[in-house]
Amino acid sequence: MPDNVIPARLLEHQSMALLVLDARLRVLYINPSAENLLGVSLRQALSLPVRAILPGESTFPDVLSQSMESGHPCTFREMTLHAAGRDVMVDCAVSPLIDPELGDGLLIEMMDVDRHMRIAREEHLLAQQQASRTLLRGLAHEIKNPLGGLRGAAQLLHSELADEGLQEYTEVIMREADRLRALVDRMVGPHVLPKKHMLNLHEPLEHVRRLVRLEMQDSSVQIVSDYDPSIPDLYADPDLLIQAMLNIVRNAMQVMEGQGDARIVIRTRVLRQFNVGSTRHRLVARIDIEDNGPGIPPQLQDTLFLPMVSGREGGTGLGLAISQSLIAQHGGLIEFTSHPGQTTFTMLLPLLTTSTEISS
Repeated sequence: MPDNVIPARLLEHQSMALLVLDARLRVLYINPSAENLLGVSLRQALSLPVRAILPGESTFPDVLSQSMESGHPCTFREMTLHAAGRDVMVDCAVSPLIDPELGDGLLIEMMDVDRHMRIAREEHLLAQQQASRTLLRGLAHEIKNPLGGLRGAAQLLHSELADEGLQEYTEVIMREADRLRALVDRMVGPHVLPKKHMLNLHEPLEHVRRLVRLEMQDSSVQIVSDYDPSIPDLYADPDLLIQAMLNIVRNAMQVMEGQGDARIVIRTRVLRQFNVGSTRHRLVARIDIEDNGPGIPPQLQDTLFLPMVSGREGGTGLGLAISQSLIAQHGGLIEFTSHPGQTTFTMLLPLLTTSTEISS
């Protein structure tokens, strides 16, 4: 698109989705927010008729034609568009562009209503995760101090007892004290600082895929990868990423065990000018782990990332809480959508692109 049609660089950082169409309703420009909303890149959309990037819409292009012919702007509140294979609710404003030199056209501004709800939900998840960590650290301190004294006393008593039958009881006390200490450590999460370096995001994902497949060789669950090879390298700790991803994939494998058509899709994409919570990032890696299992019960969905919450019999409810904590150490977030037949856990990881960002 020529630089004198629209100052594209000024629009790239806009959170609102912007489309510029010519008089024949062909795409002249879309900004990154519109790319994310519509699931199409500027290169793919350029010169296409608007119907081509909104294939499920029958009436909206007609409304645009009427606005173009009449020269009158129009607005729509909570309009549902079908784009990129999904329904999205937007507030939309259409404004005619009249320029005797460059020709007429339309400016379309779309505000993703669902996006605002998503940001509010993500901020709630971040606050929930921070509150959980603070609570757990306080709880761990209160438990580990008397637990250490209990184990020490059992160890001294064990050394004083000559009767092997009585020593068995002190061994049980020490073993259970060690088990409780390990459980508390898992609840709090790792105590070591992340060892971050630049890495290809798909390396830890492939490691997880191979590991789960080896662990469950007899499983009929199919694992499919759908990777975007254009994603830049990520500044991260591979071990922490592996643990976070492994918890989610294992959960999906276990909940679908015995299901005839069980399938997990691991998908990666890159998002431009995207918000994680209320913070906007130039590039964000999106990792989707999608399964076709029974879904997460509605009564668990609001508290799923809290410790000790589990929808699986025998589960500790720690895996997802730990995964959220590990991804948060990378400035990211895990969110999910779920209904019977499809559950998707999405990891959002900011991609640092400069040495200044990495050092900070």
